[in-house]
Amino acid sequence: MLTSGNTEPGPEIYPIGGGKGGVGKSFVAASLGTLIAGQGKTVALIDLDLGGSNLHTFLGMPAPENGLNRFLDKTVRSLESAAVATRITNLFFISSCNCSMEIANLFYAQKIKLINAIRKLPYDVVLIDLGAGTHFNTLDFFLTASKGIFVCTPDPTAIENAFRFIKAVYLRRLKQLVKRHDFNRRVKAAILDTGANTLKSRDIIDIVLKNDPEKESFLKARIGRFQFKMILNQFRKNADIRLGEKIKTVCNRHFYSPFDFLGQVDFDERVMDSIYARKLYVQTCPATPTVLELKQIADLLTHTQPAPSLRQPAR
Repeated sequence: MLTSGNTEPGPEIYPIGGGKGGVGKSFVAASLGTLIAGQGKTVALIDLDLGGSNLHTFLGMPAPENGLNRFLDKTVRSLESAAVATRITNLFFISSCNCSMEIANLFYAQKIKLINAIRKLPYDVVLIDLGAGTHFNTLDFFLTASKGIFVCTPDPTAIENAFRFIKAVYLRRLKQLVKRHDFNRRVKAAILDTGANTLKSRDIIDIVLKNDPEKESFLKARIGRFQFKMILNQFRKNADIRLGEKIKTVCNRHFYSPFDFLGQVDFDERVMDSIYARKLYVQTCPATPTVLELKQIADLLTHTQPAPSLRQPAR
């Protein structure tokens, strides 16, 4: 199996989430999956927009009969067996569109089983397309790996929802660390109590500092291992060219986890045309600025020599 720059056993996993629907998570997942497969790496695309699965449409293929439903009902023993080949060489797809309507409320044991199976998949890269919002299952899937991508558009509501999503993921990760490690019982009681849902990430750090100060550095170091990566999608000419870097700077100032801005992807009306035609946009319009920007992001993710920047900030 190709290494693709991963220093840990298993695939390089990138969950793709965001706080708002309609920002293009599925489009980004399908596009990056296709482009990374074109680099010669084996790629699995997993549709975990549970209850709202439509990634197959962006791939230009009908809904496959085989998928996540076969793994969850134990028809197949491994998650890999639930994958289907696409018409793109090296690109495989695990759909959730044939799961029952109750799939959106996945049981805890099923969720853990699925997360463990994802981490063992025999592919170089795994991209997970998540639904919008901050449901616990969505947050836990985003935390499947030590890094995750969030997608937003330049409009204020999308950015606001993206910040809300980041805060929810960050808080979920802090609570997981406190629960799984040997913290003072007063810390656990204060943070894991059912009434602690209104806590903010800064509150948790303060509780640890007050009641278990020797664990503060441990907590900051562990939360610092998680990497947030951001993509600004549907970027229009009137948007601030520095917006991505500004969001990155604000996030790095307020969180202990590092944030990286991968790039912006131009708005192109032909994206919707390709979806209606059930064709892959990155194949039908390979020379557009939008595809070249997506390729640059794919190169960054796989540590391939990136292309020169397509856009320079105005001075």
